[in-house]
Amino acid sequence: MHFLAPLAFTFAAAIPVVIVFYLLKRKRVVKLVSSTLLWQKYLAETQASAPFQKLRKNWLLILQIILLTLAVLALSRPYFSTKAKPAQRRVVILDASASMQATDETPSRFEKARAEALKWVDSLKDTDEMVIVLAGPTTEVKQSATSEKAALRRALQSCTCSDGPTRLIPALRMAESLVRDLDPKTGPEIHLFSDGAVPELNEFENKALPLVYHRVGKSANNLGIIALDVRANPEDPQQRAIYASVANVSPDSQQTDLELLLDDRLLETRPLTIPAGETSPQVFRINQLRDGVITARLTARDDLAVDNQASVVSLLPKPVKVLLVSKGNRLLEKALRAVANVELAGATDLTDPALGFDFVVLDDVTPTVWPKGNVLAIHVVNTNWLEGVKREEAPAIVDWKSAHPLLRYTGFDNVQVVQSLTARTPTWAVSLVESPTAPLILAGELGRQRIIWIGFDILESNWPLRVSFPIFIANAVEWLNPANARSGQLLVKAGDPFRLPLLEPAAVAQVTLPDGTTKTLKLDPTANELVFGDTYKAGVYKLRLGTNDTVFCANLLDAAESNIKPRDELQLGKYTKVVATTTKRANMEVWRTIAALGLLVLLAEWWYYHRRTV
Repeated sequence: MHFLAPLAFTFAAAIPVVIVFYLLKRKRVVKLVSSTLLWQKYLAETQASAPFQKLRKNWLLILQIILLTLAVLALSRPYFSTKAKPAQRRVVILDASASMQATDETPSRFEKARAEALKWVDSLKDTDEMVIVLAGPTTEVKQSATSEKAALRRALQSCTCSDGPTRLIPALRMAESLVRDLDPKTGPEIHLFSDGAVPELNEFENKALPLVYHRVGKSANNLGIIALDVRANPEDPQQRAIYASVANVSPDSQQTDLELLLDDRLLETRPLTIPAGETSPQVFRINQLRDGVITARLTARDDLAVDNQASVVSLLPKPVKVLLVSKGNRLLEKALRAVANVELAGATDLTDPALGFDFVVLDDVTPTVWPKGNVLAIHVVNTNWLEGVKREEAPAIVDWKSAHPLLRYTGFDNVQVVQSLTARTPTWAVSLVESPTAPLILAGELGRQRIIWIGFDILESNWPLRVSFPIFIANAVEWLNPANARSGQLLVKAGDPFRLPLLEPAAVAQVTLPDGTTKTLKLDPTANELVFGDTYKAGVYKLRLGTNDTVFCANLLDAAESNIKPRDELQLGKYTKVVATTTKRANMEVWRTIAALGLLVLLAEWWYYHRRTV
């Protein structure tokens, strides 16, 4: 056993003083006391004949010596050393993502992780310091480097778990910066308390991160909704098609009911049996007469409740007004008219910003006035958008991003191009289709304007003869439609900020959270956008801005987070990994136990007295 405050043993000099008091004789005055059990031998003595007397066996003296000894030991802060080495600085990262709400630990993984972190705070030496970092949808330093245990405990107690996904990379970056410049001989450490449901950590492969991984969690009994989307039914434009995907990460087959609700009104209940480790996609078709909130809900009980329900705002489709500025491209015009709800108008030039249209298609025509809204530009260049424009003959298509919404269900295997304009990829766009030297199709958002740029004339290619062309045009109409962009704004990941453009100045806004509480936001009258960041809980939020009401939803919808199986190791790149540690906390203080023993001694005297007197 070792002691953090050995000077406290000087208080042991009080023990002889107590004994001396029992050796002294003095004139006593009769007093009424509540207990005479330990004082009966002295009630008869009212006059001392000598200054000292013989020390006799007395339980009161023994109890006082025991209590004083325990008090001295508690003040000396004794501790037991273990294998864990001391560290000049420990950075404690507490995973606060949705999977840490799993109840396979009592009462939850997050509470178990916090309790373990508090024990490491108790083991901190006066010469060491600790940093508390909360890793949820955002990274937050709850307590900067300090040796004050009370501050560290307050920081850990103030941590809360969110309904959002794990974003551990920013937290590890911050922790790495906090220990980077310290002498390795002092043993700086990064302690991660998590279940390991984290994304790839490849960027830390060669950084020699002093990471200690404390695994939390026991099992993986969970069903979760990992996808939810609503669109117009392609077979019947009057209906809405709802797509939901349910994953079973449990080791056994699971049964559940999937309920579909519209504005809290139950529409359909569908029983599901999902084998272990598989995903069940489900499609619902409903008739919707007005805008509303569609909710998918699982009835099964599992270890993680936050992914058992998801909601999405469903806005009824409206006609899409499109202006085609072209010299007469019948193939492009036919593809646009084939898209449902498109109202197409044609022109040979654009002399105004075309504010009355949802978006503009520029087909090999340089307009007199460039549109201010969303635009699909084909074989035309705006120098404010692109730099380094060149012409390339017969570029070969070598790659395309099929995961992008614009290239959904499309391919460019047999597409040949006679010639094309090429440009460097700007910072506001991503390259969708690439040649060996430069991108051929770009898409992105510049300010609030969505832009699709196609470098080649589609009539100088065989693309219009491929099935991917009308599919791409349909995807482009959906992506450029401002109404669909607004629908996308009404669905956020839990923990991500909700943003809403302000069409007119406003001073105050009110947000009703999923639990019914209301928050008031004070807005800058000159601001052109409202940003609300307190979306850490999944559910339906209601925003009142002036006389306008806006409903938006925050969901988890994350397959990696729903997979709550605890990881035994974290992979840092291809060749580096961190195995869950079995290291116990070091230098565990036992003063609390000693103080509790002192309290038990007092309670024992109280109990013995009442037992004798009843």
